[in-house]
Amino acid sequence: MKPPKFKARKGQVDFTNIRWVPVINCVVSHKDTILLVQRNKDMHLYPGYWNGISGFLDDSKSLAEKVCEELQEEIGLDKKEVISIKLGQVFDQDEPKYKKTWIVHPVLVKVNTNKVKLDWEAQKYKWVKAKDIKTMDILPGFDKIVESFNLFK
Repeated sequence: MKPPKFKARKGQVDFTNIRWVPVINCVVSHKDTILLVQRNKDMHLYPGYWNGISGFLDDSKSLAEKVCEELQEEIGLDKKEVISIKLGQVFDQDEPKYKKTWIVHPVLVKVNTNKVKLDWEAQKYKWVKAKDIKTMDILPGFDKIVESFNLFK
């Protein structure tokens, strides 16, 4: 399925032509596994890469609201299925390919279910052990996020 054309909603920032872009990237954890989604091959940014659940910080919602919104949109999880949300250390991820510097807000989200329903942004998903991501084609910087939460033990 092709991505819909982006149209900023009222109060939302369009980061299309902006160099520094704040984003969240969530490591979704259930028991001793983490969720990876494979980005749709038609995505403009990082098509086909495996990643956590991510999104632009492009409005005035709180971090928790934004995390719950992305979980609902991308994998069909309701906020009642979220056990905890923990913010990690924010870092910059330079990406010359897209002429962007991502201001990454890493988030660890523990959930009480492993049942997900993908939207158009992802073509597949897997629940994996953290160590397994080292052998996968993951989005640049995602390993740093996983490591920041000490999940490679």
